[in-house]
Amino acid sequence: MPSVDEEYVERLLDLVEQVPPGRVTTYGALAAVVGGGPRQVGSVMARHGGPVPWWRVVRADGTLPPSHDDRARDQYLAEGTPLRVGGGLDMTRAFWDPATGD
Repeated sequence: MPSVDEEYVERLLDLVEQVPPGRVTTYGALAAVVGGGPRQVGSVMARHGGPVPWWRVVRADGTLPPSHDDRARDQYLAEGTPLRVGGGLDMTRAFWDPATGD
């Protein structure tokens, strides 16, 4: 993957920091605002996302990469993020749209 510029990284991380506690957004929704695609957003998050609330960025189906699952679940419980009965994220109630801020 070609490297992304520092301005792109900063715009993306600034947007992730705006996701309210108890809410989540998707790689694709972020990409729609900052440009690129979901994989580019995921790559930037993997490389630079440690200082921001990374657990609030999930796949379109509401899942995280398996390596993040346990750490993220603790954050969801602490923040009161809506979960389904089976334990997955309730995307209908938890989704935050970075394009509208709602």
